[in-house]
Amino acid sequence: MTQIITALSDISDRYDALFVDLWGCVHNGIRAIPSAVAALQAYRAKGGAVILVTNAPRSRHEVAKQLVRFEVPQDAYDDIATSGDSARAAMFQGAVGNRVWFMGLDFDLTFFEPLQLLDNPAPIERVALEEAEGIVCCGPFDPHADPEVNRPHFLYAKQKGLKLLCANPDIVVDRGERREWCAGALARLYTEMGGESLYFGKPHPPIYDLARRRLAAHRPGVADAAILAIGDGPHTDIDGAMGEDIDSLFITGGLAREETRTTDGPDPEALRAYVAEARINPSYAMGQLG
Repeated sequence: MTQIITALSDISDRYDALFVDLWGCVHNGIRAIPSAVAALQAYRAKGGAVILVTNAPRSRHEVAKQLVRFEVPQDAYDDIATSGDSARAAMFQGAVGNRVWFMGLDFDLTFFEPLQLLDNPAPIERVALEEAEGIVCCGPFDPHADPEVNRPHFLYAKQKGLKLLCANPDIVVDRGERREWCAGALARLYTEMGGESLYFGKPHPPIYDLARRRLAAHRPGVADAAILAIGDGPHTDIDGAMGEDIDSLFITGGLAREETRTTDGPDPEALRAYVAEARINPSYAMGQLG
């Protein structure tokens, strides 16, 4: 049964490291959440390690730049593992071919910057859909448009047998008070249409492998039992933690704010109903990270 807590410090002494989601937990897509920053700083001051684990379709270096703009200080975390880095590694190993059709916005184009981790990266060229061997999806062309607008392109791609590399498995995020579609919504549609989508972020194993490597660079030898995953995504953060057999803290004031009737904290009855319907089993829950 999920335990409702009021502060990270209620349980933090049980864990040597945290895998912390960013959007909805540490920032809201516009600015840092002060209580979350303070909690992570306090945890690190006591010797804990914090790895930010995000489905952002960009490199950790680009995410770090974004965190500066959002006023998330560097002393709130040790390192960053991104879905973008996991997916980029796969792309440069030829997972969807050399000639790819790109879906996303201009600021996502850093996805194609050279990746130094590979000795012999495959040459990647962005081309029109008609010339493509695969699809690289960092997000929709319009994050506020219904994903169904992509159906004609996806029908053509499916008939050609193209694989879709999904750089961000999130379905939606809240940017301030406005909800936006993410690459995961497009990958889900493509799969439902009979196409093949490849995933590398939460809840899928590649990003957790990367997060463990990032953690080992700062704190070698931390066992999974000593790691707590924190996030607001039931089917990314919590499903992912369950799949990795890692304890989890569900932040109910994010994507599930209405369903869990969260004010300062979740309503206990609403939380029980929500986790049962979502078929998740977080170890702990709280309204906002703090």
